[in-house]
Amino acid sequence: MDSASLPDLDSLDRQALMALLIAHRAEFESQQSELASRAAELASRNAKLAALTSELESKKRELVDQGRKLLSRTEYIEHLKLQLEKLRRMLFGTKSEKIIIKLDQLELHLEEMESARAELETAIEAASPEPEVQKPARKPLPGHLPREIVRHLPHGECCTECGGQLRQFGEDVSEQLEYIPENFKAIRHVRPKFACSACDRVVEAPAPSRPVERGIAGPALLAHVLISKYADHLPLYRQSEIYERQGVDIGRSTLAGWVGAATELLAPLLAALEKHVMSGSKLHADDTPIPVLSPGSGKTKTGRLWTYVRDDRPGGEDTAPAVWFAYSEDRKGEHPRGHLKNFHGALQADAYAGFHHLYGDGDIYEVACWAHARRKFHEIHVLHASPTTTQALERIGALYAIEEQIRGKPAELRREVRQTRARPLLDEFEKWMEKTLSSLSPKSETAAAIRYALSRWRALTRYVDDGHLEIDNSAAERALRAVALGRKNYLFAGSDAGGECAATFYSLIGSAKLNGLDPEHYLRTVLARVADHPVKRISELLPWNLAEACPKDENKAA
Repeated sequence: MDSASLPDLDSLDRQALMALLIAHRAEFESQQSELASRAAELASRNAKLAALTSELESKKRELVDQGRKLLSRTEYIEHLKLQLEKLRRMLFGTKSEKIIIKLDQLELHLEEMESARAELETAIEAASPEPEVQKPARKPLPGHLPREIVRHLPHGECCTECGGQLRQFGEDVSEQLEYIPENFKAIRHVRPKFACSACDRVVEAPAPSRPVERGIAGPALLAHVLISKYADHLPLYRQSEIYERQGVDIGRSTLAGWVGAATELLAPLLAALEKHVMSGSKLHADDTPIPVLSPGSGKTKTGRLWTYVRDDRPGGEDTAPAVWFAYSEDRKGEHPRGHLKNFHGALQADAYAGFHHLYGDGDIYEVACWAHARRKFHEIHVLHASPTTTQALERIGALYAIEEQIRGKPAELRREVRQTRARPLLDEFEKWMEKTLSSLSPKSETAAAIRYALSRWRALTRYVDDGHLEIDNSAAERALRAVALGRKNYLFAGSDAGGECAATFYSLIGSAKLNGLDPEHYLRTVLARVADHPVKRISELLPWNLAEACPKDENKAA
């Protein structure tokens, strides 16, 4: 109530003042009660608001937790999908293998169509002696093939029309390709015995050496058995069946004995090959599992074949390339430590932990493999392509494009080109990966691929500073392809000794191929000479030292 509405207090008597005071007091108490009610209502609303706020925060935390779980599950699902894709590719073959199968199917279809066309053309030619369409000239048969000449003379020496005398003025020549099945022959070694008429001493020529002591196998047959098993991946029991069809009974156990004896005979040559490989300043190394039959249990265990490749040709050098395989019962790091005990230089290998302890003393330094780093991105890209994987693959592809242009060039030129062109690309790639990594979930497969590359960055980029080094470890991976093919055919090695045999002949056959030699001809030459060859000069039988004695096949050089 404002002062204008109040009565003149001086004109009021006591009773009127008391009544006015009581009225104002009642009004005040009413206002106080109303304020208290409103305060209580406000407090109630505040309490409800606080409860709702608390509930909202709880819901927010629950949503965040669910979001994290969802992200984790999504990443885990993507991880499982990637693993599943890897297993499918291992089981059913890579995309390239599927393409090869598709090509094989198309080629088979093409063969059938061409056969049908040839059949139709034959029928047309039989019906019409004058062909309407001139066929293209057929490619001549190779000149190195032996020729058997068959002359076809007309019946009689007189003309069938008039009876006149025939005179030759030319000839028509055509060639037909024929196949002569491989056959066996027995070589009988005869050593006449002579007696001295004066002292009765018996004189006889010494018996010729044999690849297998007291064995019937000649060098060519033994080389064929070894090539069939380790280059053509034909198990011994199948070879035995093939020979039986040709009327020669050679049991599987006999063939196995020949393989073991040849391994022992060629052990010094294998040691000389190992010495040559390990004397280089750069090696490519890798390993692969090989199932080995565990004696007495009927089950298989997992052995390992280690490969070490010396190939300096991409760096413009003419040192002979070679590959040396070694077998071990397991994959412990002590095995590569023993293999490389005398090696000093660059080791190009994958990220296998067993190699890591070799890099500590400085005698061996690591050169990582860009093919492995690329494979991490490619496996993700195949499953679900993204701008990140696409860009990573394009950046790595640009590095390989540079290498394609300088392969086989002198080492110093390669180093200069890499410093000028590859180094800036690598610096940009590193910055891009570091920036991209910060925007990815730490648990994602793409982040793992980037971390793989960044954690090995010094080893991955070391090739830029040395023209002798390679961008990847493809040389070792190529050497292991023969093992992978053989593993599909003969399933497992019969014993640890079988693993040693495999290592021996994968080494010799692989080295012969690297030097462009026909591996069967090479083994045949070696087996014919090695028994009488001085051990001190065993290096004379290494593939590059027998190049003149063996046919050269550039298609087999790898």
